[in-house]
Amino acid sequence: MARANPYQKYLKGEDLLQRAVINYIQMQYPDAIFTHPMNEGKRSPFEQYKLKYLGTKPGIPDLLIFTPNSKRSGLAIELKYKYNKPTPKQKEWLKWLEKCNWEAIWLNNFDDCKEAIDNYFKN
Repeated sequence: MARANPYQKYLKGEDLLQRAVINYIQMQYPDAIFTHPMNEGKRSPFEQYKLKYLGTKPGIPDLLIFTPNSKRSGLAIELKYKYNKPTPKQKEWLKWLEKCNWEAIWLNNFDDCKEAIDNYFKN
C-alpha cells in the first residue's frame, strides 16, 4: 500500500487544478512540450536576489505550452482558482505573449482549460 506524501496537505486549490490540467495534457497530448515556470512561492532574500539577477520576471503564466499549432506559436495559460483574477503583471504577460503570436488566456476551472487545450491542438 502506497504511503501518502506528507507534503500533499500543503497543496491548495490552484495547485490541484494545475496538476489536473497537466495530467490531461500528458494523457491526451503526450508529445506536447510544456512547463510550469517556478516564479511563485516564498523565497529567502538571497533566492529573491538570485532569481532577479538571472532574469526571472513576475507574472509569467502558470503553464507554457511550446508546441505550436497551425496558427499560434504556443499556448500560455494563467490559472486562477474559483473567483480569483490575474494581477496587472499577469495581464501584461498575457498581452506580451499575444503580440508574439501566442494564444494567451486565463482560466479558473478544469472544463474551460480542457476545452481551450483541445481547441488549441485541433488547429
